[in-house]
Amino acid sequence: MIFERSPDGLCDNRGLTVELRGEAVNSRVFLRLAGVVVLMVVAASCAKEEPPAAAQVPEWVEPRPEIYADFELTADLSHLTDNQREMIGLLIDASEIMDDLFWRQSYGDDYQAWLQSIEDPATRRFAELNYGPWDRLDDDKPFIEGAGAKPLGARFYPADMSKEEFDEAYLPGKSAQYSFIRRDEDGGLKLVPFHVAYTAELSQAARLLREAAKLAESPDFANYLKLRAAALISDEFEISDRYWMDVKDNDIDVVIGPIESYEDRLFGHRNAYEAYVLIKDLEWSDRLSRFAAFLPDLQRGLPVDDEYKWEMPGTDSDLNAYDVVYYAGHSNAGSKTIAINLPNDENVQLEKGTRRLQLKNAMQAKFEKIVEPIADTLIDESQRQHITFDAFFANTMFHEVAHGLGIKNTVDGSGTVRAAMLDLASSMEEGKADVLGLYMITELHKAGELGDVDLRDYYTTFMTSVFRSIRFGAASAHGKANMVRFNFFLEQDAFVRDANTGRYRVDYKKMEAAMTELSRLLLTLQGDGDYDGAAKLTNEKGVIAAQLQADLDRLTEANIPVDITFRQGAEVLGIR
Repeated sequence: MIFERSPDGLCDNRGLTVELRGEAVNSRVFLRLAGVVVLMVVAASCAKEEPPAAAQVPEWVEPRPEIYADFELTADLSHLTDNQREMIGLLIDASEIMDDLFWRQSYGDDYQAWLQSIEDPATRRFAELNYGPWDRLDDDKPFIEGAGAKPLGARFYPADMSKEEFDEAYLPGKSAQYSFIRRDEDGGLKLVPFHVAYTAELSQAARLLREAAKLAESPDFANYLKLRAAALISDEFEISDRYWMDVKDNDIDVVIGPIESYEDRLFGHRNAYEAYVLIKDLEWSDRLSRFAAFLPDLQRGLPVDDEYKWEMPGTDSDLNAYDVVYYAGHSNAGSKTIAINLPNDENVQLEKGTRRLQLKNAMQAKFEKIVEPIADTLIDESQRQHITFDAFFANTMFHEVAHGLGIKNTVDGSGTVRAAMLDLASSMEEGKADVLGLYMITELHKAGELGDVDLRDYYTTFMTSVFRSIRFGAASAHGKANMVRFNFFLEQDAFVRDANTGRYRVDYKKMEAAMTELSRLLLTLQGDGDYDGAAKLTNEKGVIAAQLQADLDRLTEANIPVDITFRQGAEVLGIR
């Protein structure tokens, strides 16, 4: 934890209070949050800055629900028992609570009344898709007049809090990822753990997980559900994360809790609630399982000096394919996740590795509804045959594997890469995973480990998917990372655009060289904890030039969706 004190000492009698309403917080939980042995500390913040809690007021845009292609989330449940089918329903119920909590973290507690006040059905639908009045796939621009700019810190921080006030406040535990910053009665800053703010809701979710555990046919999965239930009501997630890494025999899985920090664009500290309910695809999972064993060799072969790859990924990593049957909260907002790499805890990653979950049915939907139409519009006819679902699946899978490569702690030992990169941590990590995923495919292909495949399929499909992800906009970590990569590859002549046809053609040799060079750059920036260098790269290359924008506009004119949305739930699955 970071301990800081205002250089001016204590003033204005502003105090720190750790709020303990609801169930009591035991001392061990509190110490983890606050990092000290006291329950009350004084926070000082003397400055009276204007709060930059939101970006400059952007232009107002029209709601556009039509950019999302509709898709029904189903899966083959015929091999599941009655108990397993009932368990899926309980997991969906718990996920719906995560959805409610994410709405409150993103927009505010009054979101239901606000939604009901929107008279136009199309606008209301777009608000539901975006969990608020800001277009997540157009740089968070407001699409309802009067909404103003989206707060960079969502609802994790007081609306009137400036970054300077936060930085200068002596507030132990203020970067805790499972907590809110709120005002106390004297106007000072206080820390409110998630499990205190949402005691009733999280207790209900925990009860549902415990009920689901009674129906689980895998004893290990039942134990995980009980541990996750305990984690939800204590904000102590490391034990359940570690245990989850050892659960291997379950046909059903659930990812649930405050997991990713993308929603906190002010500091990148705080996690948002989300959930996925998953059915394992046993056939595809068997095909993928062997690749985890290559991680240590791939780490040693990274194109950087040894100091940037000295950490070895855990050996318990695994790869599996799933059909996702329910998205909730952050995972359902804006662009939809099609692969997962968890846990995020650096200690667990180094000791146990990570699990890579490929969401096959959602991936298939994006490929058919978005990737193939983009290729028909923007990819040169001579390379169109290299756009394949198997390549799209592999590129996505190895992106998730690549999150485990590189290092989690800076080379100077000052702390984690995530802490050093602050608000750029997510886009830098996604950029690294994208390009290292392609690097891994290239190296495995050279070693003959991919079988009889054409490497050009992976490169051409990768290029097509860059266009897909850029459309997510600069507010998305994935969108920003792909803007950087497009412009970097453009400067390296990794592809050429035919001015007559308006189509792109990959130069495979130059793309491999550009991939290697960008991998080296991103790994070095992360390892050095070089925030200024990362900001320079992002500001210079994380932009959309006029020619690229014109080509993206062609995709819009062709009515190619930007992303997908789901018809989902127990009724869709036929289990209620």
